[in-house]
Amino acid sequence: MMYKFTIGKLAKESGVTVETVRFYEQKGLIKQPVSKSGYRKYPYDDVLKIKFIKRTQELGFTLNEAKDLLELRVSSSAKCGQVKKKAELKLSEVEDKIKDLNKMKRSLKKMVGSCVNNERSTSECPILECFEKDNKC
Repeated sequence: MMYKFTIGKLAKESGVTVETVRFYEQKGLIKQPVSKSGYRKYPYDDVLKIKFIKRTQELGFTLNEAKDLLELRVSSSAKCGQVKKKAELKLSEVEDKIKDLNKMKRSLKKMVGSCVNNERSTSECPILECFEKDNKC
């Protein structure tokens, strides 16, 4: 394994900040290399790991889930079905969030539509009244 990246170069090559690299080290996502001659040198594999982690986060996976996926990636006994199961669970979570967001969208549209007089006093604002009522507007 070739160790050629300082932490700054690793961060730049990976598209993250130095603080992010340190955070990933603290979380056990990448290993902190042993310092030789005052500089820690990171392997190119860490660039790939960080990019992998960032992509999983873009798809909604948590850092713990990213760590699990990384472990499956390097495990000789892991199977694709294990990864698929994790992806299916994440997909289900995303679908649930979309349903919740659509519900919020409908409610907000209804509230915005209820406000037909922009000059009305806030004491009579139908949007503010919706926030105060127990029933859903």
